[in-house]
Amino acid sequence: MVWSYITDFFTYETTKSVVVKSWSVGIINRIVQLLIITYFVGWVFIHEKAYQVTDTGIESSVMTKVKGFGYHQNRVMDVADYVFPQQGAGVFCIMTKLILTENQFQGKCAETVDMFSCDTDEDCNKHYGAILSNGVITGVCLKTFNDSKGQCEIEGWCPAENDNYKIKPMLDVKNFTIFIKNSIRFPLFDVTRGNFPSTMTAAEIKNCSYHPETNPFCPIFRVGDVLKYTGQDLAGLANKGGEIGINIEWKCNLDMNIDNCVPRYSFTRLDAPFAKNAVSKGYNFRFAKYFKTENGTEFRTLHKAYAIRFDVMVTGNAGKFDTIPTLINLVAAFTSVGLGTVLCDIILLNFLKGAEQYKAKKFEEVSEAQIEASLAQSPGSQLSLKPGIKSSYDSGAISLATSDQPI
Repeated sequence: MVWSYITDFFTYETTKSVVVKSWSVGIINRIVQLLIITYFVGWVFIHEKAYQVTDTGIESSVMTKVKGFGYHQNRVMDVADYVFPQQGAGVFCIMTKLILTENQFQGKCAETVDMFSCDTDEDCNKHYGAILSNGVITGVCLKTFNDSKGQCEIEGWCPAENDNYKIKPMLDVKNFTIFIKNSIRFPLFDVTRGNFPSTMTAAEIKNCSYHPETNPFCPIFRVGDVLKYTGQDLAGLANKGGEIGINIEWKCNLDMNIDNCVPRYSFTRLDAPFAKNAVSKGYNFRFAKYFKTENGTEFRTLHKAYAIRFDVMVTGNAGKFDTIPTLINLVAAFTSVGLGTVLCDIILLNFLKGAEQYKAKKFEEVSEAQIEASLAQSPGSQLSLKPGIKSSYDSGAISLATSDQPI
């Protein structure tokens, strides 16, 4: 038994060609080959451009500038009032509603949040270390003479903020404009581009307004139009705030004219999953402006701002013809064409009539003793060919017609 394992190990297998003249198998074979070729030509090479080397490490710089005037709480608001931060970065906020708490001094006063109401000092002691208050809880319950309920005392900036006031948002924000200047570079190809043509004059830029069809390269975006593209309601967004994404996508085929490497804009609401939440809805933040009295005592004005936050995001890639990926995918295509043969073999060996005859012709075991016996009988003759089986002398292939298979 051990010797049989050794002899089986030291054997050699070679391919034997069997030509099967069957319409059904032949049609299946050609259809599979056609589908594979269509996939590689249509999807891999034309759609995915597999013949190109791709640079996805896009380098980008974004500068923004907002223009416009609006009315809020009987005041005219300009850019310095409602844009934060003022540096013109790719992420910025346009404030739509402000709640002011003026003349806050360091001291002790009553908390304004309802959850810190109290009857006795013991009610306030349980709030020690609270982070939802407007200051540090002292443990004292403050009551006025006529109130049965009191409020816990805090130490910090007084009077405490009360943000329960109903204030109308600044709806003039819809007429504000955003200027976006974006420059990108693909380091692999050393290609740089800008988001508007270098031939545009200052007058053209000032007078244009972006439209995806009629004016797709204008860098001026009207806020109302941006919100319309995202399908958002201005009144609700201005009242509670929100986050809007402006995506600049660069997809460049550098095998074509470089002037065809242009940006495409898309707009979305980034906080859409939280828009209908009962808590943490919208977008707001606080900041303060500090002052001093004549005697040097510091005081401040606290601002709670509801705002529309804009995130300008830049994505993209560039591709250019290269020999190596082209050769790799061509080899993969030619190799995959052979899958048709594998499928037809499975059909022939398992499902068609005459499968046993096909197995006998495809798989044949030849020993050295058979070779020597055959050579002794007829030197130079072919091995193991039975009468009735056709042989091709130039290719060594055996032709097996459908008529040769038993029914």
